[in-house]
Amino acid sequence: MENGTLRRNIFQRILGICATKEPTDDGCWTYENGIVTVDLSRAPELFIQNGAIRLEKKDNLPERLLVFKSDDGQYHALRNQCAHAKRRLDPVPGAQQVQCCSVGKSSFDYEGKVISGTAGGDARTYPVVLENNKLVITL
Repeated sequence: MENGTLRRNIFQRILGICATKEPTDDGCWTYENGIVTVDLSRAPELFIQNGAIRLEKKDNLPERLLVFKSDDGQYHALRNQCAHAKRRLDPVPGAQQVQCCSVGKSSFDYEGKVISGTAGGDARTYPVVLENNKLVITL
């Protein structure tokens, strides 16, 4: 697999500013009893291939999540934290991987395995099930 790189300027990398935004509709997701539910009808960012959102700071969610739709139309969810500097992750279109937003550029495959960079361990992944136009992610 070819190792892709997101185009980021040095200030974005040093400051750890990720490309993936929080959803435009904050009400598109909920968290309860270890289950995150994303209503796709309210998350237009996930309609397209390589579309992504980051979920955080709501409903006592125990950790940040990156949720995205890959090139092949599958949905994925990862703990949105690099094992090196604890920075956020972004999907890399066309490369079947996610990458840390920091200078180290650690990259992971969709199963969370380190591909390259300074990360000292794998990224945590979570199962995603599509049910009635909703993503159900079990933490």
